Amino acid sequence: MKFYNREKEIKLLAKIQEAAEENAQMVTLMGRRRIGKTKLLFHATQDTPTLYFFVARKAEPLLCRDFIDEITSVLQLPIYGEIQDFRTIFQLLMDYSKTMKFNLVIDEFQEFYTINPSVYSDMQHLWDRNKDDSHICLFLCGSIYSLMHRIFEGSHEPLFGRATQQIFLKPFSTITLKQILSENNPGYTSEDLLAFYTFTGGVAKYVELFVDNKALTHHKMIKLMCQENSPFLSEGKNII
Repeated sequence: MKFYNREKEIKLLAKIQEAAEENAQMVTLMGRRRIGKTKLLFHATQDTPTLYFFVARKAEPLLCRDFIDEITSVLQLPIYGEIQDFRTIFQLLMDYSKTMKFNLVIDEFQEFYTINPSVYSDMQHLWDRNKDDSHICLFLCGSIYSLMHRIFEGSHEPLFGRATQQIFLKPFSTITLKQILSENNPGYTSEDLLAFYTFTGGVAKYVELFVDNKALTHHKMIKLMCQENSPFLSEGKNII
């Protein structure tokens, strides 16, 4: 499915990347799972070198190995020796960003709570010390609102007040859903539109599933959702 909507967010992200010419920018992007946070960031940062770190639930040394692979692949920055902690990686990137502008996306940022909560204090210290001379755009994504709210808005938390911009990504509006349906099924009926809105709620991933599977009438939508091994059947359990 092609990229739809998000014009307002894309303009804002472009301004933030421009501001990084002067000094580092820290942006939080929140929204429920499947809403399209990662895809939005990839789309908005496609013209600038961008690192993508996904915080999986694994030991910190193993995460660091994944992150180093990304750094050497995207930035062609040679790293010698074995790095075991995220603090060292973040220090390296903050130093490098003083001479090179790039973006860093950290997805599921709240998961550091389960891996090493001291990461937040380490980042706060390194950010405060280096941000004025840095040109990094740091995008911190999270899908668990309560934890992300605590990290950045809890007055006793290390990263409180550090974000230069906060974005909360919402579902597609009915106007956007109508546009998507009209482009992919010009002969849609009012029942098709109502079903499209009801079944997706404007959540980008669900919209994409219907479009990619060409299930754009209400009958085909129901069939896709109810068929054996349909991704919709387990979605409720996964979200919970």
